[in-house]
Amino acid sequence: MISVENISKYFNRQTILHDISFSLEKGEILGLLGPNGAGKTTLMRIINHIISADKGHVTYDGKLLKEKHLINIGYLPEERGLYQSMSVEKQIIYLGKLRGLSSTEAKTQMEYWLKRFGIQAWKKKRIEELSKGMAQKVQFICTVLHDPEVLILDEPFSGFDPINIELIRKELLNFKKQGKSIIISTHNMNNVEEICDRAILINEGHKVLEGTVHELRHQFKEGIYKISFVGNMIAFANALWAGYEIIDKEIHGDDAFTIYLKMRQGNKINDLLNTVIDHISITGIEEVLPSMENVFVKSINAQNEIVSE
Repeated sequence: MISVENISKYFNRQTILHDISFSLEKGEILGLLGPNGAGKTTLMRIINHIISADKGHVTYDGKLLKEKHLINIGYLPEERGLYQSMSVEKQIIYLGKLRGLSSTEAKTQMEYWLKRFGIQAWKKKRIEELSKGMAQKVQFICTVLHDPEVLILDEPFSGFDPINIELIRKELLNFKKQGKSIIISTHNMNNVEEICDRAILINEGHKVLEGTVHELRHQFKEGIYKISFVGNMIAFANALWAGYEIIDKEIHGDDAFTIYLKMRQGNKINDLLNTVIDHISITGIEEVLPSMENVFVKSINAQNEIVSE
């Protein structure tokens, strides 16, 4: 649906984005990750024609992205921009009309979303009377009111409590089921793991990583396994040799344990099982993959080390 091709942007001779390329497929949720100042918001503004790229271009559904295509895009900026003295109702209808809806269509869609979020009672309130979380819901409604094919969301979970984060997360998954394509910039790595199909990591304007969440977590795995067993802890430890390192343990009772163990020297899980199977009764075993937060931190640290050298 969206293809970003060799985008570069410069401000005052400083490189903000350098030769960034990626694609957003139909029915996909793509995580756009990076530390503050990495260039994520600038990239989103370029896609939405708020600012222009100095190099490269963006296509929509195979065609060069133009103003007429923006009617098919819903954009939630990080800097929320609602008219404080306007009522919720007038605000939503006004922004819906800017996106091509008639007054009747905008009102119908507004009623649907206010009811879906259980906030019909807010309709006559002015924006300035709302809490930050309430205003965030109104802004989200304004973003999706015209039923866009593509959503570009900059920190969509910001300002929400856990209950409302889950509410927005479910709506995004519903949009995905409908075939909509979504780009999310977020610092909430848990939501990246739960809802994103792929992720792109940029740092200091450069693309550092790209892949499915599964691929990225496997790329950074460290050979750590979580093993739960019943038996004698000393017998288990004595059965190991130098090829394994116990890095943590949980005690569940006199003879029940969970061990976090790191493989060394090219050993495989079958080697471990053959080593300890005569000494304990294994109740569970799984490979521990790094979280997306760990992938994020390790990638940024590695990139920064390369730059400093």
